[in-house]
Amino acid sequence: MQPPDSPAPGSSAPEAVLTSAQFHILLTLAEGRRHGYAIMQEIERRTDGAVELGPGTLYRSIKQLLARGFIVEVESGSDGQADAGKQRRSYALTPAGKARTSDEAQRLRDLVRWAEEATVLEGGRS
Repeated sequence: MQPPDSPAPGSSAPEAVLTSAQFHILLTLAEGRRHGYAIMQEIERRTDGAVELGPGTLYRSIKQLLARGFIVEVESGSDGQADAGKQRRSYALTPAGKARTSDEAQRLRDLVRWAEEATVLEGGRS
């Protein structure tokens, strides 16, 4: 097992880093395409309000994820999310984004396992 804080296999350290906001966005898009406002709502719902992304953080993170090839902009309207008369940008996960999301989830799982083993979390060794 690789050290929990090391970058994902096959990725360089600077490219490997995901912010919390980016990871939440990728997790949300792993369930299907969404427009920005729907992403914000789903993250807030899933975290019981503990994470609230403002528009600035959301769209800055989306721009960064687009640039890294982890998400793409997709046609609106066909996903049933566009309001009548409004054209919204919707986003979907790319295969690279799905792989990066999986790598990050595994990295976090490893960190939790390490914390349990270090008795930081309940259930660790006695």
